[in-house]
Amino acid sequence: MGAKHVGEDVEQVTLLEQKEAVRLDSDRLEQLYHQLGEAGAENVLCRALEELAARLSHTERCYRAGELRDMRKNARSLIAISEQIGMEMLAHVARDVTKCIDEDDLVALAATLARLLRIGETSLYEIWDLQDYSI
Repeated sequence: MGAKHVGEDVEQVTLLEQKEAVRLDSDRLEQLYHQLGEAGAENVLCRALEELAARLSHTERCYRAGELRDMRKNARSLIAISEQIGMEMLAHVARDVTKCIDEDDLVALAATLARLLRIGETSLYEIWDLQDYSI
């Protein structure tokens, strides 16, 4: 961004691309497959993915409606589900969301929720891709 001179009506906007690499805990996924067998593990994964997608959406709706207590409850459930299927980064960011709510930091909450939604979407795509290749 250069200096703005008198008489210039030029504004420069920089668009920042928000991408984060997501790693799934393959050991956790392998453990699920070992414990439950292929059909059982895939059943658990499918249910967990559906639940994660629904809870991510509900968490965002709660934020928009100002229902922070319900939002916190949903974020806590995201932690448990994420950990069950090896989505450690998603669990970590969901913990950050609950911390923002607990500390009544609405500015940080807005940013952290945006990150949670990005990580959640990326994580869901990652695990679907893994299922396509059969773990």
